[in-house]
Amino acid sequence: MFKKVRSIFRSKKNKTKDNAIVNIERYVKNGRIPWSEGYHDYKFKMLYENIRDVDLLKSFRNKKLPNGYGKGLDERIVEIPWVIDNVSNNKTKFLDAGSSFNFDHIVSLQKLEDKDLTIFTFDPETNNFASKRISYVYEDLRELPFKDSYFDEIASISTIEHVDMDNSIYGWNQNNAHIHNQNKSYEYLKVIHELNRVLKPNGSLLITFPFGKFENHGFFQQFDDEMLLKITDILGGSGEYELDFFKYTPKGWEFCNQNDCKDIVSYNPHTGKGKLDDGAAHCRSVCCIKFKKNK
Repeated sequence: MFKKVRSIFRSKKNKTKDNAIVNIERYVKNGRIPWSEGYHDYKFKMLYENIRDVDLLKSFRNKKLPNGYGKGLDERIVEIPWVIDNVSNNKTKFLDAGSSFNFDHIVSLQKLEDKDLTIFTFDPETNNFASKRISYVYEDLRELPFKDSYFDEIASISTIEHVDMDNSIYGWNQNNAHIHNQNKSYEYLKVIHELNRVLKPNGSLLITFPFGKFENHGFFQQFDDEMLLKITDILGGSGEYELDFFKYTPKGWEFCNQNDCKDIVSYNPHTGKGKLDDGAAHCRSVCCIKFKKNK
């Protein structure tokens, strides 16, 4: 069952690899409880395998996931494979807007190794792959320091929901006291405008975020129909877009339609808010947007 695990950790010391394998075995044996010991090792194992599995990626294209897919795992298990499947095989200027790719098991993908990759985030992170000729830029997504029409492809995975929110749990000191009032923040729309601005004509933009019933969790907000409409109004004015929706069930993740998500709430593992008996690890529904800019 775990014969592929060692390949994930080949760049680490043997002791670390052995610990990871033990953690994964213990996690599975104990019923795969989200955030328990071994959760992260198991999630990275599954992501490593899934984004390299041609047949699994094809199931995203065909909009029908295998039964039990991603049971007990957070939304990255659908967001990242969905993005990878939609990334081109061409050598392009590529922006990771939010630093979701900043892991060895992702940047080592052949699809990404052939790209001129820029990882953009607010503050430096422990992982750094400059030796792979990856560029790092640390600024605010609402004011991108790039010229118009600079990137061929852009991906932003579960990032815009954190804009203008309390990101202190990530170690970022920001004075956003207003986020505690439980109202919506529309600062994320500045990011949409900026990503559209730096995207080349005929370029592709991939965006994912938690979607369902509006919720303000302090460090992120879950978008609803009205907030999504504001995004598609912007993008629809300069190109064409497609929407995909995923929801979590006790059996795992599956494709769904927009209406299926309208009353879904997230589980906040930091506060316990939204915890149910379905085994969800975090958000229970996400929206994924694929946008192509006009010429």
